[in-house]
Amino acid sequence: MSATRASSSETVLQGIDDLLPDLEALYKDVHSHPELSMQETRTAELAANRLRAAGFDVTTGIGTTGVVGVLRNGDGPTVMLRADMDALPIQEATGLPYESKVTATNREGETVPVSHMCGHDMHVTWLAGATRLLAEARSTWRGTLMAVFQPGEETAEGAQAMIDDGLFKRFVKPDVILGQHVMVGPSGTVAGRPGAITSAADSLQIRLFGRGAHGSMPQASIDPVIMAASTVMRLQTIVSREVAAAEAAVVTIGALQAGT
Repeated sequence: MSATRASSSETVLQGIDDLLPDLEALYKDVHSHPELSMQETRTAELAANRLRAAGFDVTTGIGTTGVVGVLRNGDGPTVMLRADMDALPIQEATGLPYESKVTATNREGETVPVSHMCGHDMHVTWLAGATRLLAEARSTWRGTLMAVFQPGEETAEGAQAMIDDGLFKRFVKPDVILGQHVMVGPSGTVAGRPGAITSAADSLQIRLFGRGAHGSMPQASIDPVIMAASTVMRLQTIVSREVAAAEAAVVTIGALQAGT
């Protein structure tokens, strides 16, 4: 979007103080009603309603539960703002008045606790606030604003699902895409830098096969638990011994299951 005057950012932010109580209420609502990946129907409805109220053309159900809002405001570039919506199968123990008490059924048919432990409740709130402020300050910019509320970030499937559902064919293709992520740091601080600021990630499962035996006769077994423990320790040396100190990498063993 191209600004019409140097003070456009101050103009856009003029209404933020009046908006903050409403955004705080939205944050607490989303935080206390988390939804698992690709199940974000309630959160998607909240996002869609916010966009409609701000004057966006809204399409729902993109890639299952994704939401796209488009606000055209004359000639200019198209800027896409993106936020993820899903929560994690983790029990919250913060003791907050708006603490999540939600449980849900996962894909394995298990009942699991659900909570926002990765900040996506804040991401939804930020995007709702940014779109509202920009919609109310259309005299300060020209172009097209595209707001995307994405499902399934935690399972690394929601973005691809939206693309496969025609995200960049059914809607205007953005010239630039901006995202954000809540981080540990002082309250009220916004940080950025040129170039990449977040990392790519891959997930994999490793299955080790052994040979069973009675617990009192380990010598008769080929113990997959020992194999798994050795593998975990070896994998942890990738970062410390195979990646240069000037480079960044993280290897996390997220789950280890053995026996019955």
